[in-house]
Amino acid sequence: MSKKYHIETSPVPPRCARVGKYGIVDWREDCARCHNCVKKACVYDRHRQELEYIRNLNEVDALFFDCMGCFSCVQECTKGLLSLSRNPVYERMGNTYWTPDIIHTTWLQAESAKIPVSGAGYRGRFSGPGFDSMWTDMSEIVRPTRDGIHGREYISTSVDIGRKPAFLTFDVGESSTTMGTIVDNPMPLIIDMMPSEYSLPTLEPAILAAAKNTELIALIDARQWPQLCETAMPYLKHIAFYLENGAALIEPEILKQTRLVEISDGNDVVKRIADIKNIHPQIVVAVRVELTSHGIERAIKLGQMDIEVIHLVADLNGNEIGTDTPRFLKDMVRHIHNALIEKGHRDEVTLIAGGGIALAEHMAKGIICGADLVSINLPLLVGLECHLCKRCEPGMSCPAKLDNVETDYCVGRMTNLIAAWHGQLTEVMGAMGMREIRRLRGEVGRAMFYEDLEEQIFGKLFGSRKPA
Repeated sequence: MSKKYHIETSPVPPRCARVGKYGIVDWREDCARCHNCVKKACVYDRHRQELEYIRNLNEVDALFFDCMGCFSCVQECTKGLLSLSRNPVYERMGNTYWTPDIIHTTWLQAESAKIPVSGAGYRGRFSGPGFDSMWTDMSEIVRPTRDGIHGREYISTSVDIGRKPAFLTFDVGESSTTMGTIVDNPMPLIIDMMPSEYSLPTLEPAILAAAKNTELIALIDARQWPQLCETAMPYLKHIAFYLENGAALIEPEILKQTRLVEISDGNDVVKRIADIKNIHPQIVVAVRVELTSHGIERAIKLGQMDIEVIHLVADLNGNEIGTDTPRFLKDMVRHIHNALIEKGHRDEVTLIAGGGIALAEHMAKGIICGADLVSINLPLLVGLECHLCKRCEPGMSCPAKLDNVETDYCVGRMTNLIAAWHGQLTEVMGAMGMREIRRLRGEVGRAMFYEDLEEQIFGKLFGSRKPA
């Protein structure tokens, strides 16, 4: 039996002052010095931590905002001296999609590699745009044998990357089917290239080291190889080169040490794939398709050709690229997945979905919508305490001080984040009664979609909702 997939982790504390959502305002003037002070009874011990924090302050305005928001001390103080406050710095982070809650959750996972728990519970809406309009089925959560994170039952998260034959043929009792190369990935996740506006010189080596720690594959632009070759040679097994149109091929002796390569879409993809296969016949070649207004049709067309892997890429917020009324990633992936099923080619090609994958639950939901695996980039940067404040320009100060960051810190935080995502994936699969991630692909019966439920319940009364 193969070794169970496990990621070694260790806590990596933050480098900067914590930016939490809540803080406690303490009006001490009327304090009665109660023997059973509610601050001593804090179940999260935050008030004691605040005292230690104040003693070691490096910045005057670095206030303590690390309250879990359970309201216990606020409600039970006999003098009513405590009140909950919101951190204005917290509310300015990210954007409408990469919300402060997503950023803060990612920080906690990157620090401890544990699934975060909120003291106040989930306080948000149960529906919204994007992946928030999709709910996973947790009907098997009461079964103790489905408890994957504690090891009571093995849950496989391994996926195959490559082209599979539609059927097998046999000749005199032996298979005569030509089997293509398959890359085994222990988790339905690859690391995509970092957007140019968020790139840092020290980031690529750390990403490659994290890919090795987690046994995953990281995409890097082939044009960066001359600068990375000295430090990246030990990681070639975990590197997938991205070749833009017109870019020169990587040296054959280097390419032959990799398992996957990705090329940009174009009219000459078949010829470019043949050229790569002539150098390294056993390599798997993926085609990167941007989900523009013509991206869905192009992906369906490529899926009917002898393409091994199609990497579907939306924008950073998961939206269709370059349109006034963009569709979201989950809807586009479902459309492509269903179209390839109708044409009889879905089981042959591997689909990777990227763009807008911000949380571990998005990984599971993307697979339910029809992807074989997903790609991420920004979550790893957020794990390094990035605020996504769009100040990554020369001369601008970085709140996370990422212009002077150590590689060991980056590698540790990225490894922890991926491990936390893997733990959450096994938890979700256990709650759904799934023992293998391959079975979850396109299994929409394990999820509910707000749009579908609305149509079923109210469509006959009020008609279909018109697109915005």
